Amino acid sequence: MKNVVLLGSTGSIGTSTVKVAEDLPDQIRLIGLAAGGNADLLLEQTRKHHPAVISINDPAKAKELQNTLGASTQVYGGNDGLLKLATLPAADIVLIAIVGTAGLQPALAAIRAGKDIAVASKEILVMAGEIVMTEARKHGVKVLAVDSEHSAIFQCLDGKPTESVRKLILTASGGPFRDKALWPKEKFAEITVERALKHPSWVMGQKVTLDSATLFNKGLEMIEARWLFDIEMARVGVVVHPQSIVHSMVEFVDGSIIAQLSTPDMCLPIQYALTYPGRAASDRVQTSFPKLGTLTFEEPDTERFPSILLARRAGETCGTLPAVFNAANEVAVAAFVNRQINFPQITETVRRTMDAHEVVEHPTLEQILAADAWARRAAAL
Repeated sequence: MKNVVLLGSTGSIGTSTVKVAEDLPDQIRLIGLAAGGNADLLLEQTRKHHPAVISINDPAKAKELQNTLGASTQVYGGNDGLLKLATLPAADIVLIAIVGTAGLQPALAAIRAGKDIAVASKEILVMAGEIVMTEARKHGVKVLAVDSEHSAIFQCLDGKPTESVRKLILTASGGPFRDKALWPKEKFAEITVERALKHPSWVMGQKVTLDSATLFNKGLEMIEARWLFDIEMARVGVVVHPQSIVHSMVEFVDGSIIAQLSTPDMCLPIQYALTYPGRAASDRVQTSFPKLGTLTFEEPDTERFPSILLARRAGETCGTLPAVFNAANEVAVAAFVNRQINFPQITETVRRTMDAHEVVEHPTLEQILAADAWARRAAAL
């Protein structure tokens, strides 16, 4: 039985994780749940799974939940609540599914408390991959991937050393604007928020869905892979695969390529992270190759989607530049959602902010957070 703390229980990854726990009641126990603002769903989850501790961002909502639940469940509020859950003595693993940068401090707290972590928030390793992985090695804990692409690479590597790898190949659906004939670069300024949120393969939260439309999600994943698998950016590539069946591949030095395939369903990589190193039986994901028929692949269009080039630059430079890349994108996406900028200006905002940044090499956590704050101010100008 794995005792699991789930940070971000009411989001898309969080609710999928709850499904996995319900599929495997004899293997997974949810002992801690944290939510952003959805108190109603958090209450429903708590009544069903009976975690010992829960947390919600708003202290007022925390007080209401405590009054409702009584002494059977301890309720915390704010950032302190996340840190308390991340370091629960009974936890075996902490799954971090908080969108944005809010998961970084809880991730480090969990690692330093000797907990394995499962990472669904790309920003944690994008911002502070060097620090996080160094701390994980120091404390002898695992950092397991929840993203379908990184889970696929982890499964394909199967413990093989990085010197046996020629290239990690991340697959991308291409997003809703992959078709150049339908969406030439000249039409990108016409793209609405509503249209950008219609992803062809995955059901995800708003931020991740918009990042998929710009391909910034793939850029973030490239940087994440660089740290997660201790491999330089030159050996991290991207291929567009619209069917989203091949979740990623590893090409080895002898020319062999190993891929992980399945029908798109986030429950599978979540389950693998929580049951690793075992594989639990499940009928949730069914894949039929005759029904799929054809799998296709193509090069990413970096002229229309230059986010991949910006990500490669950030990942090769390292230091504080990945944190700036991430923060500027968060600000730009929010501005797009609020109709303050158009679709192409998301990328231009990130480029402008990166160009203006003075990189700090091998930064401390404080310097990373300072770069993040600077980038948010610069990107908003």
